[in-house]
Amino acid sequence: MSLVSGIHHVTVCASGAQEDVDFLTQVFGQRLIKQTILFDGRYAHYHLYYSNANAEPGSVYTTFPYKRVPGRPGSGQIQSTAYTVKKGATKFWDEHLTHHKVKHGGIQERFGQKFIRFSHPSGLQLEVIEDSADDRKPWTVGEISADVATHGFHGPVASVREIPETERFFVEALGFKKTGVDGAYHRLELNGGGANKTVVLLHEPDRPSGSWGFGAGCGHHVALDAGTDKGLAEQKGIYEELGYTDCSEIKDREYFHSIYCRCPGGILVECAATAAGGFSRDEPSDALGHKLLLPPWFEERRAEIMTMLEPITIPENNFPVHLEAVAVKTATPGGTPAAAEPVSTGASRRQAVFIGGDGGQKKQ
Repeated sequence: MSLVSGIHHVTVCASGAQEDVDFLTQVFGQRLIKQTILFDGRYAHYHLYYSNANAEPGSVYTTFPYKRVPGRPGSGQIQSTAYTVKKGATKFWDEHLTHHKVKHGGIQERFGQKFIRFSHPSGLQLEVIEDSADDRKPWTVGEISADVATHGFHGPVASVREIPETERFFVEALGFKKTGVDGAYHRLELNGGGANKTVVLLHEPDRPSGSWGFGAGCGHHVALDAGTDKGLAEQKGIYEELGYTDCSEIKDREYFHSIYCRCPGGILVECAATAAGGFSRDEPSDALGHKLLLPPWFEERRAEIMTMLEPITIPENNFPVHLEAVAVKTATPGGTPAAAEPVSTGASRRQAVFIGGDGGQKKQ
């Protein structure tokens, strides 16, 4: 019995913040639900969250715009992130991406499902894959209507030089089952598989290893949903009893709590438990993403942090209602209160000496 139920989120490193917002919200049709910053490190960087209409775990794609440092794509990384669309929708995406001059590989097939892989402006790879069984509510915007919009993740495609040890990690430590091989693709699934329960390993034995740190144009980690803080502690115990002893302590990421463990193939795997209130804990659910939010321990340094960030503009059609209509509302907890106990502050950074950022004006 697996302690994880599916994918919680996927995190990658983009380049420019505004180009990331514009591409993901206007061309790819995602909903920006959160503007915050990287909680770790000496440099102030945005941490931006995108999702489907209901801001559900399993649809949340988070980016660190990190143009200060280029990444090195390679094996041991998430190569692409696949989102589900309805059957037949890849025809729309073929035309839509071509119209917007987005580099893509045309309609292909993997495990009997049609998909299209395409490039984010930073070089990150995304996919839409046909899966009509996914009934999660899509976000719609501009040219992207509900019948062709994305519903959430199907799952990540990860490049590895060797399959067996990475496969063993996902099967023995996380409860996946291997359900198929299609050429160089090896499919691992949870709880019956399908949307949001699939990880695909791409065997690339001759591909050099990619960078592990933050760097523009590279995937950073995949997070799996462990449900509760108790589940995180139990998962950490499973890692340790199997010999995966480099698992982190539980960290407080404000909207969820997390542990991190790098698997044998190099891919960083997080397990996450949504905190009480989820993504609506600090702003109304119908106004998610409309302003920069900082964790309480950084709030008094807002002015300093703002000078180190690239100014960004969020498209008005990112919001389901006019902001004036929700300005007087108070954010109330919503979603599943999965993490019942507060996380020890000893496991998460509460102070930082910022020495720079990724944009904005230098403070005089």
